[in-house]
Amino acid sequence: MTRKRVKAALDRVLAWPPERQADVARVVELMEERSSSVLRLSAKQVAEVRRRMGDRNPKLLTLGQFKARLRSRYKG
Repeated sequence: MTRKRVKAALDRVLAWPPERQADVARVVELMEERSSSVLRLSAKQVAEVRRRMGDRNPKLLTLGQFKARLRSRYKG
């Protein structure tokens, strides 16, 4: 994204309601916090995350995913 496009986007944000502007400010703050973090994934860890995200049939499920599968299986 070019500086010009960033500036245009920020100019539009300034026209939003104050609550929405606060949301944008918080997102930017979170991004800054992440950028300053000393924690980093190794190339091997990044590859593993990508592999797991690409697995369409993961062996491990979140509780929400498990519940959704049960609901769809035992409807009725």
